[in-house]
Amino acid sequence: DTIISGGNFHGQPLAHALDYLGIAMAELGSISERRTFQLVSGLRGLPAFLIAESGLNSGFMIPQYTAASIVSQNKQLATPASIDSIVSSNGQEDHVSMGANAATKAYSIVKNVERVLAIELLNASQAIHFRNPLKSSTFIESLLASFRKEIPFIEKDIILHEPIKKSIAFINQLSVDVDELFGE
Repeated sequence: DTIISGGNFHGQPLAHALDYLGIAMAELGSISERRTFQLVSGLRGLPAFLIAESGLNSGFMIPQYTAASIVSQNKQLATPASIDSIVSSNGQEDHVSMGANAATKAYSIVKNVERVLAIELLNASQAIHFRNPLKSSTFIESLLASFRKEIPFIEKDIILHEPIKKSIAFINQLSVDVDELFGE
């Protein structure tokens, strides 16, 4: 009997998919941070840093810095792992996919984007409050009501670490009814 190895060990296709996932997620985080920047910039009829007395309070300036820093880190992490290779196993494996590295980087990027989106949600909920008494869609109003049960409107400077953590937790437990979202 002859045994023929047909393990198909090479993980390059998976490494490529994970690298592309990392790139796409990094872009999602970047877009989210840009929206956050627009909210805190003092444009669009909103107060600078989304706080009533922005000269005395820094408001939501630091969370935007945090999001920008995370986005920059994601740009570094999004460099494809699959373009790298090194000989291993005493030369038996002369081209290695680096798929495990692609996976750990993609995971880090996804966790980072979760933080960036949580910061955007925190900022957006603050911004919408300044639009009262105007109303948004039924879905957004319902989402904000649930969010506000966890994180109240912030009137003056506080340490925002806990509200950001609560916003992350809110996103993690969020369940969206597609029929409700699209009105079907």
